Amino acid sequence: MPLLVSACAVTSLSNPFRSGGDNSAPVTPDRLLATARADSGGDMTVGGTSAHCPQVVAWPNDRLLTIYEPGHVGDSQAIVHRGEITKMARECQLYPDRVVVKYGFAGRVLLGPKGHPGDVTLPFSIHVADADHKVLANDAAKVSTTIPQENPVGYFSVVKEITFPIVMGTRPEDYKVFVAFERSQPGAG
Repeated sequence: MPLLVSACAVTSLSNPFRSGGDNSAPVTPDRLLATARADSGGDMTVGGTSAHCPQVVAWPNDRLLTIYEPGHVGDSQAIVHRGEITKMARECQLYPDRVVVKYGFAGRVLLGPKGHPGDVTLPFSIHVADADHKVLANDAAKVSTTIPQENPVGYFSVVKEITFPIVMGTRPEDYKVFVAFERSQPGAG
């Protein structure tokens, strides 16, 4: 019994994406950002209505983006900054013909040896795929943060929604929402 009570408490405290029927605070980028700054390890715990949601996935290579000085990709002494996704979470609303996923991700941007304090904007691409890897929906986001003079780390968070159709006979958990840093910018590695 103590283990069950403990698990419920963890879910209640660490899940910013709660079902609509409870009295918890609303989902905001600030709540996700606070969990990224706490750097407690792992993605956000999900429960309740999120248990049957599509997963939000960022492959290890997609969670990281290093920006180098032009012409120096791969040189560790030429790093301008590095973006990292450290937290992800989601909740969803299920309908007979579609799913609406409210997804969020947060992370940090670290200043490199060739970087300077100031504003940094990094683009992301998001897509939803079914079990056969067919893309059903696309989205994009840009995150901005400020790397302060006194600390070489800036934090970011994004909370968005994406809607996609589901096929009769499939389950929402048969689909995945993929999040990745966009690598088309100059100096990306």
